[in-house]
Amino acid sequence: MSRAFVKEDSGEGLEDLPDRPISEHRNLVTADGLAAIDAEVRRLTAAYAAAQASADRAELQRLARDLRYWSQRQQSAEPMPEPVANGAVQFGSRVTLLRADGRRVTYRLVGEDEADPSRGTISYVSPLARALIGKGEGDNVPMGAATAEIERIA
Repeated sequence: MSRAFVKEDSGEGLEDLPDRPISEHRNLVTADGLAAIDAEVRRLTAAYAAAQASADRAELQRLARDLRYWSQRQQSAEPMPEPVANGAVQFGSRVTLLRADGRRVTYRLVGEDEADPSRGTISYVSPLARALIGKGEGDNVPMGAATAEIERIA
């Protein structure tokens, strides 16, 4: 039979989408990160209900997969307190680095799902964050092929 006579929305030929991989690391989150996860679960739940009403099977599969992921992340979230000002980099710290080329960059160490280096946040399990944790102002850390000095911890 020609494909021209098969209903597109019948769901025939749809393959189950694989689940999104879940990190092996603890799901540490900031208060903002937990709020973002909660908002995403609410958004996906509403979108899933809308997709059910329209019987869009492909969209239902995509939304169900994402909803499973974010619901699991919501359940496993470990909210962390704001960092204590003790002079050492820790989860939640905002760190200003002076790079070898003279440029300054500031990153906040956050949970994996809330990390976005272009917006100044990096995952606490990233290589740079791992190098920063426990260090103090004036310490040097590897940053790419060069090093950077920790200029400020907030």
